[in-house]
Order: sequence, then structure tokens, then C-alpha cells
Amino acid sequence: MFRTALRNVLAHKARLLMTVLAVMLGVAFVSGTLVFTDTFGNAYKNKSAKSFDHVSVAIQGEGSSSYDSGGGEGEAKRPPRLTDAFLKKARDLPGAESAIGTVTGFTAVADKDGKLVGGDWGTTGANYFPGEDGKDPRYDFTDGTAPKSAADIALDSRTADRTGYEVGDTVRYSTDGPVRTAKVSGVFDTDDGSVLAGGSLVVFDNDTAWKVLGKTEYDEIDLKAAAGTSETALKNAAEKIVPKDTDAVTGTELSDDQDAMIEESTSSMSQVLLIFAGIALFVGIFIIANTFTMLVAQRTKELALMRAVGASRRQVTRSVLIEAFLVGLVAAVTGFALGIGVAVGLESLMNSAGASLPDGPLVIAPTTIVVALLIGVVVTMLAAWLPGRRAAKIPPVAAMNSVHATPTTRGLVVRNTIGSIIVALGVVLLLNDDNYVMAGGAAVILVGVIILTPLLSRPFIAASAPLLRPFGVTGKLARLNSVRNPRRTASTAAALMIGLTLITAMTVVATSMSDAISKMAAGSLKADYTVSMANYQPLAPEVREKLDKLPEVAASSPLRIAHGEVDGSYSQVSGIDEKAFGELVSLDFTSGSLADLKGDSTLVDQKTADEQHLRTGDTVAVKFDDDKTAKLRIAGVYEQNEMIAGLFTPLSVVDPHLSKITDEQVLVKMDGGASAKAEDTIVKALGDNPAVKIQDKDAISNEIGGAINMMLNMLYGLLAMAILIAVLGVINTLAMSVFERKHEIGMLRAIGLDRAKVKQMVRLESIVISLFGAVLGIGLGVFMGWVVGNSVADSVATYTMEVPVGRIALFLAIAAVVGVLAAVWPARSAARLNPLMAIKAE
Repeated sequence: MFRTALRNVLAHKARLLMTVLAVMLGVAFVSGTLVFTDTFGNAYKNKSAKSFDHVSVAIQGEGSSSYDSGGGEGEAKRPPRLTDAFLKKARDLPGAESAIGTVTGFTAVADKDGKLVGGDWGTTGANYFPGEDGKDPRYDFTDGTAPKSAADIALDSRTADRTGYEVGDTVRYSTDGPVRTAKVSGVFDTDDGSVLAGGSLVVFDNDTAWKVLGKTEYDEIDLKAAAGTSETALKNAAEKIVPKDTDAVTGTELSDDQDAMIEESTSSMSQVLLIFAGIALFVGIFIIANTFTMLVAQRTKELALMRAVGASRRQVTRSVLIEAFLVGLVAAVTGFALGIGVAVGLESLMNSAGASLPDGPLVIAPTTIVVALLIGVVVTMLAAWLPGRRAAKIPPVAAMNSVHATPTTRGLVVRNTIGSIIVALGVVLLLNDDNYVMAGGAAVILVGVIILTPLLSRPFIAASAPLLRPFGVTGKLARLNSVRNPRRTASTAAALMIGLTLITAMTVVATSMSDAISKMAAGSLKADYTVSMANYQPLAPEVREKLDKLPEVAASSPLRIAHGEVDGSYSQVSGIDEKAFGELVSLDFTSGSLADLKGDSTLVDQKTADEQHLRTGDTVAVKFDDDKTAKLRIAGVYEQNEMIAGLFTPLSVVDPHLSKITDEQVLVKMDGGASAKAEDTIVKALGDNPAVKIQDKDAISNEIGGAINMMLNMLYGLLAMAILIAVLGVINTLAMSVFERKHEIGMLRAIGLDRAKVKQMVRLESIVISLFGAVLGIGLGVFMGWVVGNSVADSVATYTMEVPVGRIALFLAIAAVVGVLAAVWPARSAARLNPLMAIKAE
């Protein structure tokens, strides 16, 4: 049986080629993902291990002193803990060789064109803390020297390379709003994770860092153990002196924690990629099953003769499974080799996109090899098991009948019954109010529709008759060929359907969400612009003061955020300019009005009012994070949304509870409305500040919508693998179908059907099958989008389902093109058949 299986594989090399390709691509996706994440994680671990070389014990404050520049959190009221006095005390611990105090914070650097370097979140500033030798072990200077005064800064080498800055150049930067300038004193190498991920790092001298980053204490103090002192011994000594709410952690523990964090982040990335690899393999199963079903059907006489000469059912099944094993093994080995290339390609792609992954050797773990081989072989054998089982049931007497067995009516009835029951179960689950149950119901319906595709293919193909009629006899033959074997047509179309279902569903949800955000921004804001820090950290109040001096500014108000409790429940409290707020924000009041917001009063959102049983005119006690309580009269209750919620109260109420006056953002209304000139006026008034983000309503919508579209495009790219495998399935089915119908095609050629018409017939058949899969997939995708949208609508008030007709039309057009391209090889093969030789074929 092994020799028989091997002979069959070698005899059908061309017909099995597409199956090998389908499995190979799926395995390549899986193995490439595993190799990439292993390589990525190992490189980051190696880099992070170096960054803790100078740390034996780190003393960290809970929450760190970033609170001191945060503007309003309760921790800001506590006295400083990690001060210079404490650092000296820590440095004098027995067993401590040296101590470094570190401070960090947001620092935006402008490139030579005035644009922000390093992105909104990866722009960091830190201090240079020289030891007794005058060096800071965190920074390895390759050019120039460390900064010595407020007039100097140092840049990491990656940022210097990107911007073209050299020692002696003047750089503009900002930490909290105002623009500052300094000269580059030096360029250094660093293992800082944010720099490796594409961010920037600016280093100040220690005194300047405290001032510009708004610190009142160190974020962390790193101790280096003297020779002969262990990390544990130094940690035990440090724990005896650390202030309240601080921790002493060994360098090994820090490294392990960072490794675990990297492991978690790479694991999340790996899981996402593996989900799409699983989808690709699932699509491949249809192709494998289809291929082996057709191969078995073409060998009906051979298998029946094997039974007639004594082969058992088990032996026949085994021969088909051995054949599948050999195909799967070849596909797995080639797929694994291709997967290594995929991993290298992913790394290059992410680096070209600005991710700046750390360098490191390619990591090919033994488990990756085993997983790749197992997936390729097991998936292929599982998909081929059912055709093999069917082959074993062929009685010897079938050798006297036709070569090609057709599916029985009984089998189709059983399949349709099971599919109908599953769809009905999915509909029942959809009627449930629980979002997770509804999502499960949608998935069940998808499975049911896949089972019902043979039944659904008949009415669809019948409906295509008017479109095929202009092609005459070739159109009619294409329609009859498509419906001849509904199982085969269904399996081929289902592979394409799955990919388009997911793509359409994601497109519907993404489009609807973008529209909802645009409606929310347009409906909530009357301000022309919002001004905030690029990373949404607190903004210096001087920004609003500068804007108010502009004659073009009609109204402005800061949003000054504090936090508090309303009857024990957490709530955000926003301080505003009550006189200007009505011109900047549109609030939908259910009771009261903005005109009543005076003195010790507040506006409350409807959700908070309902939860706390409050109404206009009531007095509510708000306990702020500084543990002081203010009694405020409710001036009005309004409907909240994702952009506007919480309590709004005059600045005079909020300011006394903040340790440092800072703004979350500033709302601005211009005399002539939003325009390029108005925006340029604001930009110049703020000194072309790289740290400040100025956005109109469209920019706010586009920022969120752009993130959604970027994610959608990434998902399109990942699902492209499944679509490619589906295309291979169409090619394979048509090629094998042409081989199966050689006798019939020869007869058609003999009675006058020329080569061009034969090509047209195969091409139309391919288009019909592709469009059937596309229509089914798009229909299911819109339905899935509706299901997901229902769960989203509960939390996003402005969400309404939007069907992107343009993109859906594009998907249909792509499906038609797929049909044309997939038919090129099979159509050419059919047209080149010799009529006389084809007629003689069995």
C-alpha cells in the first residue's frame, strides 16, 4: 500500500501541486510567526539584560514622582521621598559601590523641519548623573561630551542619525508647553527600550533635568554592589532605610520582570498572527479535501479493482492517508523553509515602518520545527481522511461502472439537514441579549452556511443564467458544469467565502466606527481647535495665556482635570472657564443649563446623576484626591458621550485642590472659524512647538479613524494569505475538473467548439464559482458586521451601521478578476487537448 500511495503521488504531481502550495503557505505563516516572535523576543531580552548591568538594587517609589508634574493627583501632596539626601544615605550603605539617581519625563524634540521626532509617545528626556569618574554608565558617548548646563543637551545616536543633528547644532525642544533651545553637546549609544522601538532620548545635566521635567524627587535610585557583596545582601540593607511606599528590587528581578513583559508582548503579537495563520490553514483544508475527493473519484475503477483482488477497506483508506502524509510532509518541509524567509521579511517590514527592532541572530527553536511539521502533516491527513473513507466504501462491482462517482442524493440531504439545524441554533443564540452569546451565534451560523453551500449554490448559479446568456452555448455549458457537482463547487467557493466574510465584517465595523467618531466630534465640539501636548500629558497654563492674547481668538477655555469621589464613586472633575465654555462645547441638557454654572456649582452627566440619584438643584459632596471635600450645587444634568463626560465646574473650584496648575487641553474658537491661516496663527503664537498638538474636528476624527484604517489595512494584509490560498483552490479545482472531463471536452471540440470557446467556457465557470463565494462571503460579512455593531452600539451612542458600498463593489470586482486569473492555466490546458486523444480517454 505504501508503494501504491507513492506511485499515486508521483503520478499526480501536477494535480497535487496546488494542494502542496496551499499547505506550504499555511505552514510558512505559522513557522514564520514563531521564528519572528522568538527572534524579536530574544533580541529585546539581550538588549534589556545589558541595560541592568549597572544595577544591583533599584529603589523605586510606588507611582514614582511623575505625579509631581501630573497636575492634581492626590499623591502630589505627599512630601518628596527619593531626594538627594536619601541618595547620599543609600550610597553610604555597607556593600554599595555607587548610586545613580534617575529622572525621566516627556521631552519633545523638533527635527530640522520643525516636526516632532520619535512619535507622540516615545519622546523621552532623562538626566545625566556622573559618578566619581565623571561618567554615567547608562550612556556610552560616541561623539562630544555629556551636557554640563541648561544650554546643553545630548541626543541618542539613532535620533542624531535620523535628524542629521551633530555636536554644536542648536535644537528646539519642549517638555510641558514652552519651547526651549539648547546646543548638542554630545551623541551617545543606549539600550533604552523606547529608543530601540523608534523613540528619542534627550539627556540633560542633572539640575536642568529636575527643572525642565518638573521633578521634586528622583524616579528611581540605582545601587551598584561592591565586589564581594551580593544583590540580596545589598537589597536587605536598602530595605532598612527605604521610605514608606517605596520598594527595593534587585537588578535580577528587574531583568526577569522585563523579560516577562517582553514575553507577554511578543506572545500577544504571536497569538494575533497565529489566528490568521489558522484561518489560512482552515481555508487550505477545503482545498485538500476537494483535491483528494477528485483524485479518489478519478481512481474509482482502480480502487474497486484493488478491492476485487483482496484489498480491505482499511488498506484502501490507509493508501489514501499515506498519500496525504507524503504530500503534507513535502508541504511542511518547504513551508518551514519559506517561513524563515517570512520571519526575515516581517522584521524588514517592521523596520521600514519605523519600528526599529533591535538586531539579533535568527532564532529557530526545535519546537518551531516540530510544530511546522506536525501542522503540515496532520492538517493534510485530517482533510484527506473523509475522501479516503469514501474510497474504502466503493464495492468491487463499481469496477464495472463509470469511473467517476457522483455524490448521492442521500448524502446531500443529510448534509443539508445538519446545516439547517446548525443555522437554526445560531439564530436562536442571536436572540440572546448577551454580546458574547450573540457572537457565538454568528460563528455558529457561519459554520452552518459552510455546510449548506452545496444547497445554496444551485439557486445562485441558476440566477446567473441571464448574465451568462449573452455568451451563448459556452455560457450555458459553464453554468451546467458549475452546478454538476454541488459539493465540489461549494468547497471551492467556501474557501474564498471565509476570507471575504472576515474582510467584509471588519470593513463594515471599521467604517461605521469612523463615522460614529466623526458624528461625535461634530456634535460635541463647537470649538474650532483643541490644543494639547503630543502625548496628552499636562499642558502648561502659559499656553492658554498666550492664546488669549491673540486678537483672532474669540473664546477659549482650559480643561483642567482633577479627580474625586461623588458619594464614594470615582468621577473625573474638569475645571473650565464657565463664561466661555458654552461657545466651545455643545451639551445636551436634560435639566438645568450652563447659565446657572456659577461659583460653587457643577454640571453632572446623566449616568452619574442616575447612579447617585441626583437632580438639578441638589447639593453634592465631591471629595478630591487631596482628601478635601467641596459641596457643589448641581446647575444642570447633561447627556454624556465618549468625548464629554464627568463633572464640569469653574476653575475656581478645582484649582485649590491641585498641587501644580496644569491643563489637559485648551479649547479654542477663532473669529473666522477653522482655516489654514487660523491654525498657522496658533502655531506661530506657540513658537512652532513640537510638543504641542493642534487639531480641528476633522483632525480629531482622522486621528482615531486613521488608527482604525491602519489596523484594517494590516488585517487586510494578514487575510490576503487566506485569499491567495482560496485562489489556488479555484485553480486546482478547475484544472482537475478539466482533466476529469477530457472525454467530454474532446466531444465538444469534435462537434465544432473551437479553442477560444473552450477557454471561454472554463473562464466563465471560474468566474461563476468565484462570484458565488464572493456574494456569499460579502452577505455573511455584512451580517457579521451587524452583529458586532449591535454590541458596539451599546457603548457608542452615535454608532449606526454603515455599509461601504464602494468597497463591497471593489471586493466583487476583485472576485471576478480572481475568477479570470484562476482560469488561465486550466483554460489553456483544456483548449490544447487533442480532440481525438480526448475522445479516446476514459
